Amino acid sequence: MSTAPSTEHDLVSVVLPIYNVEATLDACLASVEAQTHRELEIICVNDGPTDGSAAIARAHAARDARYVLVEKPNEGYGASCNRGIAIARGTWVAIVEPDDTVDPDWIEGLLACAAAYGGAGSVDVVKAPYWRVLPGPDGGERCVPCPYRGRVRPPRQPFAVGDGIELMLHHPAIWSALYRRGYLAERDVRFLEIPGAGWADNPFLVRSLCGTDRIVYTDACGYRYRERDLDEAESFAGRSPLVPLERWNDMMDAAALTGVTDERVIEALAVRGINYALITVRGAGIDAPGVRELLTSSMERLSEEVVFGCPAIGAAGRRLFAEVRGIPEPRGGRLARCAHLGREALYRVRTGGIGFTLETLRSRRRGGRV
Repeated sequence: MSTAPSTEHDLVSVVLPIYNVEATLDACLASVEAQTHRELEIICVNDGPTDGSAAIARAHAARDARYVLVEKPNEGYGASCNRGIAIARGTWVAIVEPDDTVDPDWIEGLLACAAAYGGAGSVDVVKAPYWRVLPGPDGGERCVPCPYRGRVRPPRQPFAVGDGIELMLHHPAIWSALYRRGYLAERDVRFLEIPGAGWADNPFLVRSLCGTDRIVYTDACGYRYRERDLDEAESFAGRSPLVPLERWNDMMDAAALTGVTDERVIEALAVRGINYALITVRGAGIDAPGVRELLTSSMERLSEEVVFGCPAIGAAGRRLFAEVRGIPEPRGGRLARCAHLGREALYRVRTGGIGFTLETLRSRRRGGRV
């Protein structure tokens, strides 16, 4: 007979920050309601929407007693998530963005993973990969796995994030997870309350994953994340040029707050910082107001040894770093870089197909991130 703790009756609080998403909200809420794990409270935080989003949430709540509605003026994504987490009653907290959907067994699978490693008594965070839902070439949709599926292989579970470092190297994906509510409260893991969406998920990723060595991982996808296009980050930087690097600085502050010393995490943060610098320059230009100054202060937070020694950082990133810091770019490192690119290409072709891989490569070349 198994002695593993049961999570069958654990209450899961699903927090949805809602602002002007009437086109996708109905499908999102329906997918949450359809979860095979029925012990849910569905917390809809209406962040002062000006479209029909709030009415859609109220209509769903009228049909399902598991809903909790919060009505408030517009404050932004981070404040809305914090408000939802603050009133949550569940053992676990999940965050679902209202333009995404989740498969029916998504929460059940995450809870099963937690149970396999001791449940809420031993686990603080359950992480999983997700599906990327992108516009298809024929006007429909295409679905590919996220870039860390199959690559998170800790030597044991639960683990600290350094042993699953791929979780730090790609999109923050803070919604493809369950968080033990008590852990968030005990460690004061909160979102930054900044206007709009503002990439508040970036520092939350660091606070939530670097503050514990009780992470578990399942490689089963169940969350479907909707992306507009492959150049979405550059487009955002064109509109809000300072935000990517501002949030990266918040990530570095969060790492310092949690006492990060793992060299693997420090290198992952460097990769993210260089990529965000390239995104900023590509999207807005180095001479956009405030960009050069922010680039300078940001790059000064990085070690030359880490940047120039990391094969995941390409020639464009090395050049930009050297230029901003006013230092010579060292020679060498090409063999390690080529080996890294070869491994990355093989993985991308295997998981996304050669057509999507080539399209991604062209996009990254446009952004200077290859």
